Amino acid sequence: MGRSQADASPAGTHVLCVAPMMAWTDRHCRAFHRVLAPHARLYTEMVTADAVLHGPTERLLAFDPSEHPVALQLGGSEPVALGRCARLAQERGFDEVNLNVGCPSPRVQRGAFGACLMLEPRRVAACLTAMRDACALPVTVKCRLGVDGHDDYSFLRDFVGACANAGVTTFAVHARIAALNGLSPAQNRTVPPLQYGRVRRLKREFPRLTVVLNGGIRDTEGALDALAWADGVMVGRGAYRDPWWLAQLEHRLFGTALPGGPHAVLERYIADYVERALADGTRLHDIARHLHGLFNGMPGARAWRRHLSEETRRPGAGAEVLATAAHLLPQAA
Repeated sequence: MGRSQADASPAGTHVLCVAPMMAWTDRHCRAFHRVLAPHARLYTEMVTADAVLHGPTERLLAFDPSEHPVALQLGGSEPVALGRCARLAQERGFDEVNLNVGCPSPRVQRGAFGACLMLEPRRVAACLTAMRDACALPVTVKCRLGVDGHDDYSFLRDFVGACANAGVTTFAVHARIAALNGLSPAQNRTVPPLQYGRVRRLKREFPRLTVVLNGGIRDTEGALDALAWADGVMVGRGAYRDPWWLAQLEHRLFGTALPGGPHAVLERYIADYVERALADGTRLHDIARHLHGLFNGMPGARAWRRHLSEETRRPGAGAEVLATAAHLLPQAA
């Protein structure tokens, strides 16, 4: 096992990525995003190595076959544990395993992983080497520009260089530093200024690496501008809160035919996934919570959200609740 297969992801497979988002990109969300964007690379929420190895492994590593290509994002700082998790990722059928070196939350810092690991490039390199040795999947990194007190291009360059020396070829870079002292995780997504220029310089100086831009991409033109120099874009909350935009972005980037509208998306999601998930014992609310933004900006959107919030929690609620809610909106939407 290990490096018998190429570690680099095939060219173009990271053109459009949907970012890992804690408490949001669970398997129900990812199945929904797959309906919207057939070519997007999807990422799980970050799961810690300890949780994978000592917790509810089956639940944490569950995904629907429709999600491919799908990547498992791991949090951790112990090479042996991360190697074991990478092997499990391959055994469970994931297409990629990604190491989180960008999360700024205090809980993650207490666990000595996430963005604070950027201060320990040798440890990160050891983790990545262990992961690559343990599986034949592409091993990738998601990081920030830097962390407190290390807000310059040379820090980013040296960190990426250390990871590249460990054999990693694909980096998703959130174009902000992580402020580990004084800012909340939510503030870390908006307060540190975006600095796309550093990511662009990184791509210029490491032309053989796959560099995916993350952070602040909320419209199609912004994504297209980034793709003039980056290998891919990773969209997050903008796509989650306005799912129809994700379908439009897929259409512009890949020429995929747009669905007939949000109603058509919902009908396909129900047919392709929801009915099956409900039959397996999933609660409708756990699925429907990801659908609130589907009709954003359209007449009846508020009634749609209210109906989902109130009715999907009922015991035994089924897919008919979604259909009833959709009737609150004009079919031309």
